[in-house]
Amino acid sequence: MNITELTVHELQEKLQSKEITIEQITKAYVENIEKYEKDVQAFITPLKENALKQAEEIKKKVENGEITNPLAGIPIGIKDNICTKGIKTTCASKMLENFVAPYNATVMEKIYGENMINLGKLNMDEFAMGASTEYSYFQTTRNPWNLNTVPGGSSGGSAAAVAANMVPWALGSDTGGSIRQPASFCGVVGLKPTYGLVSRYGLVAFASSLDQIGPITKDVKDAAILLNVIAGHDEKDTTSVNKEKVDYTKVLKNDVKGLKIGIPKEYFGEGINSEVKQSLEKAINIYKELGATVEEFSLNIADYALATYYIIACAEASSNLGRFDGIRYGYRTANYSDLKELFRNSRSEGFGAEVKRRIILGTYVLSSGYYDAYYKKAQQVRTLVKKEFDKAFEKYDVLLTPTSPTVAFEIGTRSNNPLEMYLADICTVSVNIAGLPGISIPCGVDSKGMPIGMQLIGNKFAEETILNAAYTYEQKCRFRDVFKSDNVSPKGHM
Repeated sequence: MNITELTVHELQEKLQSKEITIEQITKAYVENIEKYEKDVQAFITPLKENALKQAEEIKKKVENGEITNPLAGIPIGIKDNICTKGIKTTCASKMLENFVAPYNATVMEKIYGENMINLGKLNMDEFAMGASTEYSYFQTTRNPWNLNTVPGGSSGGSAAAVAANMVPWALGSDTGGSIRQPASFCGVVGLKPTYGLVSRYGLVAFASSLDQIGPITKDVKDAAILLNVIAGHDEKDTTSVNKEKVDYTKVLKNDVKGLKIGIPKEYFGEGINSEVKQSLEKAINIYKELGATVEEFSLNIADYALATYYIIACAEASSNLGRFDGIRYGYRTANYSDLKELFRNSRSEGFGAEVKRRIILGTYVLSSGYYDAYYKKAQQVRTLVKKEFDKAFEKYDVLLTPTSPTVAFEIGTRSNNPLEMYLADICTVSVNIAGLPGISIPCGVDSKGMPIGMQLIGNKFAEETILNAAYTYEQKCRFRDVFKSDNVSPKGHM
């Protein structure tokens, strides 16, 4: 039995039946980190020794009856823009290279409250700005399916670590597709919850009205389990929504009879790779066979969503990153003669090229004379995007689209072409603009053996609907079983 091939719910069953121990699980993952990290480079701050020590302590407490949490002793990886008390939170940046968070994010309080074991902080695009994890200050993470390709971004370290079995699951953050797109590229499951369902307290802000923390897992049931842990109202986050607690594992019925699925035709047009399209068409036919009603319709937002997203996201990034000035915390230049030079040099040296590009664009659209023409107009279009989705959900329960127009692309092929890189988000950004939940699940591989992802979008707080739709498809197609074969798996490429 290969412990690291198991899902979290399978690990729980093995722990309960005493087939394995907490120490064995943690040791198996630490061994995989030591084996694969040099190739994948998913971690910024691995916590291997600390994890093994924690496993020993938690095992003793479980045996003594002091701990009864069903997730006690389960390891997890954390994206490095989520604050962890006493552990570096770098945002993969020079600016915060040595920043040690003085407090835990709310999601970390919940993770530690379940007595889970933090295996380490995972690589990402700097300040979560990117779609390939090539914009990290520290290293380029590689896709375990093909080490010459990107894992997606900005949560590329989280997705790659799960795909390479270096962690059983991970937390990521999603501002315009940063959980779903890397999940698609790495052949895993990525869930972006409804805006406000999961607390953002302790998440280093990129674009505050778009950011959302969510799970990256091996299968849909694990996504439901981790969502159970992190969802819930938080008084520390003013955008957190106070709603009744749901057990998302109980909605996984393996039945979609009568489910109404809308297929927005704009998401299947020009720019979508033919093999991606073919895989999605097969998935659509499977839903029909399973008893769902599937219908094509027009969602008239695709032409505007990407531009709207980048105006709003960059404007908010410009505002949020204004705090990094070389004075209070973060990187400070050694080369300055006055206050103005201190600001300028600290920010010029501390931020990478992509972050500077977005700050400049954001400052421009917020500046006098351009605010009404760009930022205000983008907010008006955002309202129209929300209304279009509202109209669609009057008729459909779920919308089905590709997660990404392509499979994972080769490292270096887009990093010098920002516009081409931004197009990687074209299928995902509208979900963040409207604050909706979306999930990416594997639906096939292309002719080169690279994973293809399918996105299911739900109405606000309809996580139950998209989780069950994803789960039912997953049970029918059993892609994890396909991925375990020698010729179709990340291991076959490492």
